[in-house]
Amino acid sequence: MKVTALYPGTFDPITNGHTDLVRRAARLFDEVVVAVAANPQKEPLFSLSERVELVRGVLADIEGVRIFGFDNLLVDCVRDHKANVILRGLRAASDFEYEFQLAGMNRRLAPDVETVFMTPSEQEMFISASLVKEIALHGGNVSDFVNPRVAAALAAKIR
Repeated sequence: MKVTALYPGTFDPITNGHTDLVRRAARLFDEVVVAVAANPQKEPLFSLSERVELVRGVLADIEGVRIFGFDNLLVDCVRDHKANVILRGLRAASDFEYEFQLAGMNRRLAPDVETVFMTPSEQEMFISASLVKEIALHGGNVSDFVNPRVAAALAAKIR
């Protein structure tokens, strides 16, 4: 059986933590679909199309990865891409309660889809897209936390 994992997120912007998770997931699953969520409630800095292009550029060298934008219900996106696993990242214990609640709801909506949690590598655990944006907005150096093309896009967006 082919196992396709769908990794949803806003990716505003994609960080080294996200990239680490995708690289490791690509070794575990037959295919990883990175689903970039429109998520207008979060008021993203980058448009959906900009985020999709950044993700494509950053993940271009990883085999078995597809990238798409979506603006519908997650379980519908999972079905659209014929995935059988939802991949979620957990950075800290504080993430767990929310992610556990989402996993339960997704299981009710799509009982045939499993949620799998992965943690980023130790050196990436503290990185969040919102912290990266905050550092960049205040003129800080984000080069240790994101791919160079993302750092350049952040600098251009903030100017």
